[in-house]
Amino acid sequence: MSIPAPRQTSSYAVIALVAGILGWTLLPFLGSIGGIIFGHMARGEIRRSNGQLDGDGLAITGLVLGWVSVAMWVLCLLAFVLFFGGLAWIAALNS
Repeated sequence: MSIPAPRQTSSYAVIALVAGILGWTLLPFLGSIGGIIFGHMARGEIRRSNGQLDGDGLAITGLVLGWVSVAMWVLCLLAFVLFFGGLAWIAALNS
């Protein structure tokens, strides 16, 4: 009886997870973009490996962390523009 070889974890999946975490801590925007890019690359590599590579959960986690962080950035930027645009509009009405 032979023992099957353990599956290797995709390097891209690990990088996606680390970049997604960095997107929430030290490198807010760049880490998020890296998590998204490497997450998609990892998922493609894992699909093409025919069961030889593992790490789909890591890749998905990196993707989710990246996309949620980017969405938060967009919402904060939109709130900033709307708030100060509203202030400018009110100032223009009062002048």
